[in-house]
Amino acid sequence: MMPKLARTIRFDESDGNVFSRPAESGEWAISGGFEFSNWTEGDLTGKARQAFANGWLALDSFGRATFVAVAHVEAPELERLAERLADHFVTVYGAPDRAAALPHAQDEIAYMQDLCDEHAANTLLVVQRELTGSGVKESFRAIRPAEAEIDMVAVHGALDPGDG
Repeated sequence: MMPKLARTIRFDESDGNVFSRPAESGEWAISGGFEFSNWTEGDLTGKARQAFANGWLALDSFGRATFVAVAHVEAPELERLAERLADHFVTVYGAPDRAAALPHAQDEIAYMQDLCDEHAANTLLVVQRELTGSGVKESFRAIRPAEAEIDMVAVHGALDPGDG
């Protein structure tokens, strides 16, 4: 059985408006809640609040996305993603080196795989986070393709600049 992970998906341009670094559509993604482990209410302002509240972490740009879709992933790709995330841990979070960071990166990706494994391919996932007395609490919601309402997936706007 082929492993599953999630890819970012953009239905419209709203992620570009709500996240300081929006992910591109089609990037592999994980929850990325670790970014917020030391945050307090004071950190939850503006676009940072939106990233905290419901942003998935893309593994190429390290931008955020509101929606991800479950997809099959090749095993060699999983290793590349773990190495990329380990390098991110070194560069951004001060891990001593890739070797030290790699097990933690692999754990983050395995966590996302476990989340995706219980869903069919193309299932949309959303994350919701809240700051509690004991840290960050994440919850997840799955939206099967047949359940998605048109206003969730419709792109609003004119196709031709003269039409709007």
